[in-house]
Amino acid sequence: MNYAETLAYLFEKLPMFHRIGQAAYKSSLDNTLKLDEIFGYPHQKYKTIHVAGTNGKGSVSHMLAAVLQTAGYKTGLYTSPHLKDFRERRKINGQMISEER
Repeated sequence: MNYAETLAYLFEKLPMFHRIGQAAYKSSLDNTLKLDEIFGYPHQKYKTIHVAGTNGKGSVSHMLAAVLQTAGYKTGLYTSPHLKDFRERRKINGQMISEER
């Protein structure tokens, strides 16, 4: 798929709460934990910071990434939602991924 087709797939095919409402909501972590097990707990293989809460996650995540980059670390950042371009959600060392990627 090209970039436009990929975006159409993501926004039209995947179950998203804002599209299909309550049916997209899962109240337990069972599926997430099973998927984590299937993939061999990848989060335990490298250092991560998971920012959670109601407000300020995007700001905190961008500040942490900037601090770590300044300290010489390679950073990957995933945030949601995006403002203008879907690629804003995934950044490596502050740079959006390419449309081809």
